[in-house]
Amino acid sequence: MVIIWPGGPRSRRLLLSLLLLSFWEAGSGQLHYSVSEEAKHGTFVGRIAQDLGLEVADLVPRLFRVTSKDRADLLEVNLQNGILFVNSRIDREELCGRSAECSIHLEVIVDRPLQVFHVEVEVKDVNDNAPLFREREQKVLISESAPLESHFPLEGASDADIGVNSLLTYMLNLNEYFVLKIITKKDKSTLPELILRKVLDREKTLKVNLLLMVIDGGKPELTGSVQIQITILDVNDNAPEFDKPGYKVVLFENVQNDTRVIQLNASDLDEGLNREISYGIRMISPVSEKCVFSINPDTGEIRIYGKLDFEENNAYEIQVIAVDKGLPSMTGHSVVLVEILDLNDNAPEVVITSLSLPVQEDAQVGTVIALISVSDRDSGANGQVTCSLTPHVPFKLVSTFKNYYYSLVLDSALDRESKSDYQLIVTACDRGSPSLATTASMSVEVADVNDNAPAFLQPEYTVLVKENNPPGCHIFTVSAQDADAQENALVSYSLVERRVGERALSSYVSVHAESGKVYALQPLDHEELELLQFQVSARDAGVPPLGSNVTLQVFVLDENDNVPALLVSPAGSMGGVVTELVPRSVGVGHVVAKVRAVDADSGYNAWLSYELQPTTGSARSPFRVGLYTGEISTTRALDENDSPRQSLLVLVKDHGEPALTATATVLVSLEESGYVPKASSRAMVKAMGPEAALVDVNVYLIIAICAVSSLLVLTLLLYTALRCSAPPTEGACGPGNPRLVCSSAVGSWSNSQQRRQRCALGRVRPRPTSWPSAPAFRSLEKIV
Repeated sequence: MVIIWPGGPRSRRLLLSLLLLSFWEAGSGQLHYSVSEEAKHGTFVGRIAQDLGLEVADLVPRLFRVTSKDRADLLEVNLQNGILFVNSRIDREELCGRSAECSIHLEVIVDRPLQVFHVEVEVKDVNDNAPLFREREQKVLISESAPLESHFPLEGASDADIGVNSLLTYMLNLNEYFVLKIITKKDKSTLPELILRKVLDREKTLKVNLLLMVIDGGKPELTGSVQIQITILDVNDNAPEFDKPGYKVVLFENVQNDTRVIQLNASDLDEGLNREISYGIRMISPVSEKCVFSINPDTGEIRIYGKLDFEENNAYEIQVIAVDKGLPSMTGHSVVLVEILDLNDNAPEVVITSLSLPVQEDAQVGTVIALISVSDRDSGANGQVTCSLTPHVPFKLVSTFKNYYYSLVLDSALDRESKSDYQLIVTACDRGSPSLATTASMSVEVADVNDNAPAFLQPEYTVLVKENNPPGCHIFTVSAQDADAQENALVSYSLVERRVGERALSSYVSVHAESGKVYALQPLDHEELELLQFQVSARDAGVPPLGSNVTLQVFVLDENDNVPALLVSPAGSMGGVVTELVPRSVGVGHVVAKVRAVDADSGYNAWLSYELQPTTGSARSPFRVGLYTGEISTTRALDENDSPRQSLLVLVKDHGEPALTATATVLVSLEESGYVPKASSRAMVKAMGPEAALVDVNVYLIIAICAVSSLLVLTLLLYTALRCSAPPTEGACGPGNPRLVCSSAVGSWSNSQQRRQRCALGRVRPRPTSWPSAPAFRSLEKIV
């Protein structure tokens, strides 16, 4: 259809505008969506095509497009599915600042026919902004004469978020001078201020650095901080003074709000700014939410702001200050006592006038713990009060005068270890209608009495210590617990002194009085002392002190510290030479000699083995030695090719780690006949040369040693019999001395070592010897 409009171009443009306006009104609509700020790219907002009633297939042909006066690039429509999504970062604070409502207004336009839709997308706030202070450091100037409880306002932080995300909580680092107080204003915003709790002294402290932290109410919480630099200023020479040190005002509790209480007057002897005075209220005691006093800073006039209530407070103490304008300023102080006259009923009051705390846990039943007075300002039945005690505790109330005075007395025995304190609630009820009641709580602490001795976890401990320990080494720690408290639970340790053989116990071990650590004062020797049994006493610091003992059994573990000792030669571990005469006619397995050795150690360390060492340059030896017997026997029949003199080197080795060894040399002389020619000793010596002469001398020496040893053994036996017949002494006896026994019947030497140890019960435990049993040796003809 073609419309011909008469007139010029201006008329045609007007017609076109009217047509567009009619299409706009015909196709207009409005949608509402919401999206959180900082949403990621591609976040779903809404199915805008479906919600507008448009077909997705018609979006492109109808030239579907979205425009915005704010930021068109924040949101985008996918023409393939008609979904509105987030196209770029949305910052609510950048769009709307601190406005409570924030929305993005979109205009959706489609052609053919022309339709216009209005879409509003609400941007929801998230906690993406941390609280910020205007400056990174706040400087506060405080005079050193500032009184205690002085208030010093601080600049608060701001949070770009809104709602709960912008609710701020302040915290101040611990310091000895200031505490933080939060002031809530009428618009619910908060401001921090400092309250002085310790007198400042500029000569000692010039500056105080504090850290003020702030946390918002979002989730997760975000924080901010600011450094508070407090500079302490010196004072001028004259402080303002009130015309009276104190004022007293009497008011009825029903006075109207804004009633003038008093007109204060202060003066300053200084001149200029130092004389100009500003008045303020420093503190109101007691604090009441229903009654607030205000002061005019210029005139010093105090007025009532609120309502007085006698039942809450019958008197107020207002501490006022007068501050001059000097640099630094000085402050004068005064007190205004406001007495409130009663016009209303009163609830009972409970006052603890005397308190005997703490209570000893051994206090007798009936002991007076506290004196309690109950009062009611009313009269008649409304002023008659009854008092009760809750909960069920080992105390009771005893009325002493007309139900106005009570004694709190002990009703049953106390035990601090079961319960150390009691929280009591005293309830006072009057007989009015309705009845009014007042409760008062008190804490009764039970003082400790030394009625528990230190206790060890075990009555006896077994300690394993290797011998040859370094002097002063720590071998064990005893620990006792005391159920009492304070000094009654302070435990000290000491040895129960006794004799260990011929020596005192304190020469072997010691115990640290505070830690209970037990130390070995000297190296222990398993061969001398296998078991050291003693007691450690634990005693508390109470009066009188209590104590208990614990038994320690210290077993000294053996180490391989003794070399095998050969019994064939006085040379011991240095080895020896033995000469044996063997007929050539002996057969296989004939024992020609036996090497005897002992080891002073025990267990594997004393288990000996024997090895025959090959001799350099000699043919295969016809002899062998038993691995554990030490017997030297033939491995084959002897013939003419065997050397008439055989030198055998026997290695004696224990099984310790590392193993210790000793060597013995056995000289075997092969003879043609099966018997030894009988000849005089002098002839044998002459025939055999210098070696036979040496054997002759050794035979006499052996006889002499045997005689002396026999006398020594007899003496030791008598001494042992006398010692064993005497009453047993507590402790462990020392080891006996080694003794040498000569057996002339078999013509061989043996060495025995005897040990005894008396335990606390007086029993003797002989130490078993590690010698192997073997047939008697042949006659010993030579010892070197």
